[in-house]
Amino acid sequence: METSLLAVADGARAVTLKPIRLVAIDMDGTLLPDFSKVISLRNQRALLGAQRAGIVVAIATGRRQAFTAPLLEGVGLRADTPLITSNGAVTRSFSGERIDFQHLNPEIARGLCGVLRGVGMLVFTLDKAAPPDLIVEDMAVARGRLAKWVESNKHAIKAVRPIENALGDDVDLIQGMAAGTIREMAEAERLLAECGWAGQFECVRTAYPGNDLSILDLLPKGVSKSSALQRLAARLGIAQEETMAIGDNWNDETMLDWAGTGVLMGNATDELRALAPGRGWEIGPTNDQDGVAVMLERAVALAGANSSPVASGRV
Repeated sequence: METSLLAVADGARAVTLKPIRLVAIDMDGTLLPDFSKVISLRNQRALLGAQRAGIVVAIATGRRQAFTAPLLEGVGLRADTPLITSNGAVTRSFSGERIDFQHLNPEIARGLCGVLRGVGMLVFTLDKAAPPDLIVEDMAVARGRLAKWVESNKHAIKAVRPIENALGDDVDLIQGMAAGTIREMAEAERLLAECGWAGQFECVRTAYPGNDLSILDLLPKGVSKSSALQRLAARLGIAQEETMAIGDNWNDETMLDWAGTGVLMGNATDELRALAPGRGWEIGPTNDQDGVAVMLERAVALAGANSSPVASGRV
């Protein structure tokens, strides 16, 4: 028999949870605290506690695998923990085994280069085991937080001018990324919506207004965190109502919509939090309040209160 758990502690609004067998968790602004790339001890304990309870814990991030896995080292997660990366284009286990992969058509990518040239910075991610796996045309346009990203990834970046020359039909292309100021990316979104390639790819926005930074991920048609979560749930034989998704930004929007329980972090923008009541999302504590741990602890308590079996977590 299904049991409901109503909890209002830890700064969250009243939340009624269904039994959870699969939870997808965003990284930046969700699992990670502000101004740090170290997962808090309470969040670490909650991740492991959920896995011990038989809940499949999946990470769902806009980061690529090489920029995600190192942040999880030392937590103690299972080797078969699913990592949904590049906003749903690639799913691999924590150990690196490929579970799911969607290619971006190189012809479309080459076409988008011309559309976006001169508006912010354009980066393409390749599916390669070794660097360079990031292709840019001009690193000099990076400013502010984007310049810090370039510095952190410079070992993996190759500059090619024009960038189209690196995007041949034989390239294993995962995604494109346009990045710049909020104003620049608003213009980029307009250009993409009006271009001849519109409707043949996905454009997913992530915004950081406090840093005047916006990112547009250019993905294969139909790809999102939501689509990757759906395929993972089907692979595991887990029903939609038995899933939870936790996130804080626009690239989490469809994932929160699809999951049986969608949890928007309390540190999300006012615009997103205003959508929550109409979309059926719960609003949890902030990332700096260990909001992920709060939700996982409740899910584990609920799993223990129900007699129905849970998934082993193996994918």
